[in-house]
Amino acid sequence: MLDSDRVKKLLHRLIDIYSPSGKENDILDYLRDYLEQSGITPKVQPVDETRYNLIVMPEQADAQLALIGHVDTVTAYDIEDYGPHEQEDVIAGLGAADMKSGCAAMVEAFLELRGTFGPRIPAALCLVVGEEENGDGAQQLIEDYHFPWAIIGEPTNLAACLSCYGYLETQITSVGKRLHASLANNRQNTIEILLEMMLRISHYFREQRPELVYNFRDLYSSRSGLTVPDRCEAWLDIHLPPDAAIGEIVTELEEACLPEDTRDSAVETHFHIETIDAGYCLPEKGAVVEAIRDAYNDVDIAWQSGDFRSHSDANQLWAAGIKPIVLGPGRLENAHVHDESVNFSQVMDAARIYQAMMRRLFAGDT
Repeated sequence: MLDSDRVKKLLHRLIDIYSPSGKENDILDYLRDYLEQSGITPKVQPVDETRYNLIVMPEQADAQLALIGHVDTVTAYDIEDYGPHEQEDVIAGLGAADMKSGCAAMVEAFLELRGTFGPRIPAALCLVVGEEENGDGAQQLIEDYHFPWAIIGEPTNLAACLSCYGYLETQITSVGKRLHASLANNRQNTIEILLEMMLRISHYFREQRPELVYNFRDLYSSRSGLTVPDRCEAWLDIHLPPDAAIGEIVTELEEACLPEDTRDSAVETHFHIETIDAGYCLPEKGAVVEAIRDAYNDVDIAWQSGDFRSHSDANQLWAAGIKPIVLGPGRLENAHVHDESVNFSQVMDAARIYQAMMRRLFAGDT
C-alpha cells in the first residue's frame, strides 16, 4: 500500500538536498541508501568520472517499461533559501515541481510494486542526472539499456502527454575588431550587429512561424571597458510543435540571420546549431496507453492527455527507439521559478496512477 507520510518525508528530503546539474552526487547517495534500506540494490551506471545514474532492472526478465526521473535541478535563485516549505497541501522548494515530486512518486510506486510482486516484474526504475543541462544521464542510459516504453515524470499536471515538442538550441555570434570607443560606428560594433540579427529572428518568428516558442538567453559580450567589444554572442532556445518541419525551419533561420547589407561591415556573424531534438506524437492506442487510461479510472481521476511543450529526456529516448509518455505531478509553469511548488495531493495521485498502470500491465506476469 502506498504510504503518503513516507512519500512526503522522501520529497522533503530530496528538495532539501541541493542537486544542480553536475552536482548530483549527494542526492544519488541518499537515494541509493534509501533503495537499499527498502531491500533493493540499484546498479550504479557511471556517467562521468564522478557522477552516475541509479538503475533497477527486473531479475530474469526484460524490462517492458521504465519509470524515469531526473534528480538534478537548475541552480538555486537563493542558495540560502532553496529548501522545502510546506503550507497546507503545497510543498515549495527548488525542484519541487521539476521533478523531485515525480521522482518521489515513482520510487514509492515502484517499491510497492516490487514488494507485492517481487523482482521479476518486468519494470525498471531509472534515476538519471544532467537533464537540465546536456542530458548526459539519459544519453548514457540509452547506450546501455533499452525498453519499449518509458514514463517520464516531468510536471504535466497529471496529463498523459503522448506528444512532445521538438527543440532547437542555437548560438548566434558576432565577431569583429576591438576598437577605441571614440572610433566606433554602428557597422563595427559587434553588439549592435548581434542585436540587429536578433530583431530579424524575432520578426521571422512573428511573421512566418507564430506557432513556435522562442527564447533568447545568455546575451553577453567580451569585457571591453571604453572600447568596442570584439565579440558578442547569445543563445536561442526554440520549442517546436511535434509535427514541425525542423529542416525547413533551420534553413529559414539561417536566411533570417544573414545581414541585409554586409558591404560596409567589419563584423562577421555566425549561426551555429548546438542541439536538434525532434518532437514526436504517439497514437492513443496500444496496451500501455490502455493501461494508463484504465489506471486513471481505477484511481477515480478523469483521463487527460496533451502535448508536453518543453524539452526533456523524452526527446533522446524517442530518438533511441523508445516510446516515452510524459506524465507527472506539478505544473510546467511552476518549474524553474523562484517560488517553485507542487500540490502534495497531486504527488500521491501520480503515485497511484503509476501503481495502477503497472498492476494493469504486469500483474498477470508474476
